[in-house]
Amino acid sequence: MRKRRRKKRAKRRAYLKKCRKKIIKIEDPIPLIGHLAFGIIDRGTNLLQIRPTSLCPLSCIFCSVDAGPQSIWRKTEYIVDLKHLLNWFRWVVAAKGLDRVHAYIDAAGDPLTYPDVVGLVRGLRSMQFVESIALETRGVLLTSKLADALSDAGLDRVNLSIDALNPELAKRLANTPRYDVNRVMETAEYIASSLRMDLLVAPVWVPGLNDEEIPKIIEWALDIGAGKRWPPLGIQKYESHKYGRHPPGVIPMKWKDFYEQLRKWESEYGVKLVLKPSDFGIRKARRVPPAFSRFERISVEMVAPGWMKNQELGVARGRVVTVIMANGEVTRRRVPVRILRTKDNIYIAKLEV
Repeated sequence: MRKRRRKKRAKRRAYLKKCRKKIIKIEDPIPLIGHLAFGIIDRGTNLLQIRPTSLCPLSCIFCSVDAGPQSIWRKTEYIVDLKHLLNWFRWVVAAKGLDRVHAYIDAAGDPLTYPDVVGLVRGLRSMQFVESIALETRGVLLTSKLADALSDAGLDRVNLSIDALNPELAKRLANTPRYDVNRVMETAEYIASSLRMDLLVAPVWVPGLNDEEIPKIIEWALDIGAGKRWPPLGIQKYESHKYGRHPPGVIPMKWKDFYEQLRKWESEYGVKLVLKPSDFGIRKARRVPPAFSRFERISVEMVAPGWMKNQELGVARGRVVTVIMANGEVTRRRVPVRILRTKDNIYIAKLEV
């Protein structure tokens, strides 16, 4: 039995070693528009997504972006230089012609892995055109001391994802034995009762796994006083993505069924659960002008390893471009590529051979 356990632990260590990834610091002159994992994402509204890091301490079994230590697809993680990030945020706001903007700090991971997340909030708060600042997290790195610092720096809201109140189920969903949902709940209760900043509880509903937990989470969020200024809950629907994780036997709900159940819970608990952008002051706004058109052939300068296997990062026309390599990494500094994706100023291209 002992020998079998040692063998299992050795196998696990070998797997994690194999999955170790490079951590690249993104700084000037690499642009901060064009990539999904870092920088600024503009989806045509007065809210801008700010992604300072792609790291995550959890490996949730339903993660749509394959984040965390057990990632299979990723080969690189990114951390963005703070000054570079704030400069690009100003540039994007100016390019969109906005007088007021909402800043939303999120990540293809967890933003609290960013070494100077408090400095990021403080830097955003110093900008007069920033109307509100929100941050999403799964809470494993959140403490009352950090919550105090974030609130003092000017954070307006924490969007906290808790997917189960049952400790064992919570660990299973997080796919991390050390995940302690009770500690996360204690911090959430402290935020809701003691701090200026607001709390929005945002569980991911994974059908067949945490169905019975969602009503309990609704009751808990209302009991602790979440939603002082914004809605107290933002229930998320599990979606299956090509490069995400797919729990065995889980089939994503249809949007119609999802909203139908939310409306039933709205009636039962007397709380708004079907949310709209207007609930957060979000409206459509001019986009940053696109730098490329789809299927356009361009030349890019290769600057860094890509996020996933068989990818590299290139730069052209003040944008970062994910280059899908035909035969692995290239050795040339400048290569011809063809643009495949341009939606939301996120650019993916294929190497032209």
